[in-house]
Amino acid sequence: MYSFKTKLYSLLLIVLTIFSCGKKQASIHPVIEKITASVYASGTIKSSSQYEVYSKVNGIIENILVSEGAEVKKGQTIIALSNKAQSLGLENAKLLANYSSAETNQEKLKQAQNELEVAKLKMDNDASLLDRQKKLWSNEIGTKNDIDQRELTYKNSTAQFNASKLKLNDLKKQIDFQSQQTNKSASISATTLNDYLIKSDINGRLFSINKEVGEMVTTQTPVAIIGDANHFYVEMQVDEYDIAKLQKGQKVMISMDSYKGKVFEAMINKVYPIMNPKSKSFKVDAIFSNQPENLYPNLSAQANIIIEVKEKAITIPRAYLIDNEYVYLENNEKRKVKVGLMDYEKVEILSGISTNDALVKTIQ
Repeated sequence: MYSFKTKLYSLLLIVLTIFSCGKKQASIHPVIEKITASVYASGTIKSSSQYEVYSKVNGIIENILVSEGAEVKKGQTIIALSNKAQSLGLENAKLLANYSSAETNQEKLKQAQNELEVAKLKMDNDASLLDRQKKLWSNEIGTKNDIDQRELTYKNSTAQFNASKLKLNDLKKQIDFQSQQTNKSASISATTLNDYLIKSDINGRLFSINKEVGEMVTTQTPVAIIGDANHFYVEMQVDEYDIAKLQKGQKVMISMDSYKGKVFEAMINKVYPIMNPKSKSFKVDAIFSNQPENLYPNLSAQANIIIEVKEKAITIPRAYLIDNEYVYLENNEKRKVKVGLMDYEKVEILSGISTNDALVKTIQ
């Protein structure tokens, strides 16, 4: 036999059930309003012309010549690496270049020139004696052997002259070659020595230095970051699902944690045509239309890229859209609709219902 409390509990349960079944569900009507379709993207603030500075050679930092945050000029040295061995190599190359120069070898050239002139005089003299001997022989003076001896002497002096001439020409070529070779070696040594000075490629600001004096640097690790001190842009990562909707010139609304409550307008400047296979995203750059007064590289940003705007559209809350193509009417009818633009809160209805229809989230 049920107790009084049990009967009372059952009675209350029946009353609540009847009340619940009889409670009417809240309904809404579609409204005509402005709707904006956009694509969300995470972003990072970058300085224009920003780049990572690398050393051309491996070495030990001997001196840091510019402080972080300071302005730098194109070609200005910011870090000097130890280069004692290279300095000695350059001095040695200069000594060799000087030793091999034509000016230094003037004595050798003069000696070879003198030898040539002596050989020329002897050859001319022997030619004259041979001619004289031939004239005597034509007058039946002397012997045939005398002519043969003069001819042999003349041939020998001619050969000596040609040898001296060849020696002088070879010496000139050798000195010229050695001079050019040692000068190039000196130039290469000077260039190599210059590689131990890490310089700025642009006029800008030194935002950071990643190393300290005494530390080792390599050609694979960046040592600093330099960029434009006055002009910044937003580097965004856009999901591959949305990339086909984007194009150059589209408006972007930028918000940042460093400027809470403020929104800054930008415009897409470049859409990179290759996807990052790891993140499945595309890189997109946007330039500020109204840049904040104080910006710094690598600040985080959130971006909404405006795809399309309709000033007058029939919209409903997204919570009332079922399976992306149906709505529930107040009379428990499930009706198919055609949707258009969407944002985070509402969706445009192109056909299927009007502002006169009352909608509910669920049907009984």
